[in-house]
Amino acid sequence: MAADFNWAVGGEAGDGIDSTGKIFAQALSRAGRHVFTSKDFASRIRGGYTAYKVRTSVDKVQSVVDRLDVLIALTPRTIEENLDELHEGSVIIYDGERTTMQDVEIPGEMTGIDVPLKRLAEEAGGAIMRNVVALGAACEVADFPIENLDSALEKRFADKGQKLVDNNKEAARAGRSYVGEEYDHEFDYDLETTDEDYVLLNGDEAIGMGAIAAGCRFYAGYPITPATDVMTYLTGRIERYGGHVVQAEDELSAINMALGAARGGARSMTATSGPGIDLMTETFGLIATSETPLVICNVMRSGPSTGMPTKQEQGDLNQMLYGGHGEVPRFVLAPTTIDECFWKTVEAFNLAEKYQLPVYLTADLSMAVTEQTFSPDTFDMDAVEVDRGFVVDEADIDDHMSDSGGFQPHEITDDGVSPRAFPGTADGAHMSTGLEHDEQGRRTEDTEMRVAQVDKRNQKVETAREREDWSPREFGDADADTLVITWGSNEGALAEAVEMLDDEGLDVRVLSVPYVFPRPDLTDDVEAAENVVVVECNEQGQFADLVEHDVLARVDRVNKYNGVRFKADELAAEIKATLAEGAEA
Repeated sequence: MAADFNWAVGGEAGDGIDSTGKIFAQALSRAGRHVFTSKDFASRIRGGYTAYKVRTSVDKVQSVVDRLDVLIALTPRTIEENLDELHEGSVIIYDGERTTMQDVEIPGEMTGIDVPLKRLAEEAGGAIMRNVVALGAACEVADFPIENLDSALEKRFADKGQKLVDNNKEAARAGRSYVGEEYDHEFDYDLETTDEDYVLLNGDEAIGMGAIAAGCRFYAGYPITPATDVMTYLTGRIERYGGHVVQAEDELSAINMALGAARGGARSMTATSGPGIDLMTETFGLIATSETPLVICNVMRSGPSTGMPTKQEQGDLNQMLYGGHGEVPRFVLAPTTIDECFWKTVEAFNLAEKYQLPVYLTADLSMAVTEQTFSPDTFDMDAVEVDRGFVVDEADIDDHMSDSGGFQPHEITDDGVSPRAFPGTADGAHMSTGLEHDEQGRRTEDTEMRVAQVDKRNQKVETAREREDWSPREFGDADADTLVITWGSNEGALAEAVEMLDDEGLDVRVLSVPYVFPRPDLTDDVEAAENVVVVECNEQGQFADLVEHDVLARVDRVNKYNGVRFKADELAAEIKATLAEGAEA
């Protein structure tokens, strides 16, 4: 029996694939098992292949792999799409009474379980529960206690009434009983349960949770895949803490509303994806010039243009680093794990206010939609620190007045950080404009003041380089001759790939970089290695370009840009092949 168990449900968009997968993932989590999910969904409301995969183990799992043990196939295409991951002993659950599934052929080395999903669901109260019947059948195949599924069903349907909860439980038991009674077969799976208590959430939810913990009290956004779940999470939750969520009419309105709230003294945020960042770029310059602290979350997807909205890519790096007319100081943070989405969101808010700059907080689709289990103490709210930066009040504002008696929100300082006064602060009234300005915020074309203000704004980045810790995270063999560098959501797959390579006798050291700008100096690390490989999900190798620019040395590259995330076993093979090519050159 495999150390972990891989399950999937697939069908057409609109078939309830996402909700079915979430219910099963929640059931596994509540049974004290670790869970890691992945989704494959089309950019449409109905039609187009979609799937939800769950990998689970009693040990921590951080990636998907090329193996499926149990597949719930609602369409023939589901089997076709997953043939390369199915293996001898895999179980395929399907409804042979459906017209489209009557002639389905199950490969001989696999086991087909024909369950009348729709008929059993109707007997339990409604055809809409056919997927729950399939979940019950999967519980029987995997020897997974159905009581854990009950718990997940209660969580899912509790607000719709006890009768619906009971009907779903009945549907699940109908699926389990049918398989038990109709198939005299010894399946290879036995899902162990534990007493562990885990939190199950995805990257977008972790960002939303981090925003609330950091003191964010205003969010404005416009729905866009795959960033919408940030707004969904905050809606109904941030209000409990005195905050507000506004769904704007477009991305331009969203960032301008967020800017207004930030000028009013609220910790403020917006979230979008690549096309939305395009629209927000002009206001991004205003944020930097007016020295307004704001967090802008960019959840990357495949581009350019509309691209593939529901597919994975890390192609917006250059956009975040260089986008905008003129020279715009900024920070770019890139969490590398789902739990780090929480902590880097807190850090983004602190950095924004400490240095009065716009901060890009960037995740990608794989991280945003993937659900993973964590111990509750991973998100220790008592460890959250809020730093609102250089804020002055009535007691010390006199130290920052001009000779004419006006407050100076753009005061020239050695570290580049000027005093900040919230609205309502006595003697703190001031002007703010996108035009170049003097220390009081009044527009100016004075050449000396222009130079002083530009230097001051850019000095904040240099000050941050000196004051903050921009270190990467390191794992693997610290003494290995091979160094692999990555950023973003690739870390989990890479961590498991390193274990696979180690089993093959190949030692690898990994640096996972959560800071894109400012970023750590990797010169010594690269010089100490014989082989350097940069792993990322784009075609041009945008982060590899940055590494080469910083260290003045060439690196090898492993790039993937077909819209699908890296898998651990795939990544191990790619790294091994890249090193072999380098040795032959």
